Amino acid sequence: MRLKLVPTGTKIDFFKLSSITFGASLIGMLAAIILFLTIGLNFGIDFRGGTTIRTDSKISVDVAKYRSVLSELDLGDISITEVFDPTKPDQNVAQIRIEQQEDEGSATVKTVEMVQKALRTIDNQMTFPSIESVGPKVSGELIKTAIIAVVTAIFAVLFYIWLRFEWQFSVGAVAALVHDIVLTIGIFSILQIKFDLAIIAALLTIVGYSLNDTVVVFDRVRENLRKYKKTELKDVLNLSINETLSRTVMTSVTTLLALISLFVLGGDVIRGFVFAMIWGVIVGTYSSVFIASNILLRLGVKRDWSKPSAGAGTQFSGIDA
Repeated sequence: MRLKLVPTGTKIDFFKLSSITFGASLIGMLAAIILFLTIGLNFGIDFRGGTTIRTDSKISVDVAKYRSVLSELDLGDISITEVFDPTKPDQNVAQIRIEQQEDEGSATVKTVEMVQKALRTIDNQMTFPSIESVGPKVSGELIKTAIIAVVTAIFAVLFYIWLRFEWQFSVGAVAALVHDIVLTIGIFSILQIKFDLAIIAALLTIVGYSLNDTVVVFDRVRENLRKYKKTELKDVLNLSINETLSRTVMTSVTTLLALISLFVLGGDVIRGFVFAMIWGVIVGTYSSVFIASNILLRLGVKRDWSKPSAGAGTQFSGIDA
């Protein structure tokens, strides 16, 4: 007997409460923007600047023990990562990043000496091959680069969907992506979870996941528009979402199972990234069904797909790639 999370032949009306779901999304996005402007994000070392200290020890790296001795120094955000060098299997190397201290461009000599002294309580022969500082200027450049990466990804999606479908589909897909990113930034603002380059990677991954889900729904919409040329657009959209609902739910649930396992067992290093992914899968699935399709319904779309549209950029619409 096969496991079915969604019964066969569902006939759910996803637009019955469209004004409520769409309104709730708009309110959520507005709240996220207000939270971002008032509370702001808890930027990590990547964006705030700080000092990176590389350690080399004779004994194996115990991240929990390192974090325990350094937490007593009250230096704020500290990131500890074990570094593996396949060419030197006998090395026990860690990379420690300390956030920029108050009124300091980087950690002072005194602060570095405090860190070294604390770590030598674990291994008195520990060495520190390199100490590097990242100032506010470099951090500002990283923020700009991160914003450019996200915006570029969204515009690439806009262009891709416009080529595959029509501009109405493109606007719906991009609206769903913006919805997902804004709500993710909002949840990071309210929970003050550390926001670093790993979260930017999570945002780009969320863009890809949400887009994949949206394209599956839109592809079925396009097929049904060819089949049911005289059926109301609302009914075609409902039919398409119901037909892909089993795939959507199964993909989301299996992805969430893996992410929840990582969140519980993966440790502090990847917890922020995994949390962003869990949130992104949930809001990405929601936006594919309730945002992208709702935008498409409001904008309208060409009904006869047997004839190409001169201004729609659909020259690649017949490709199933």
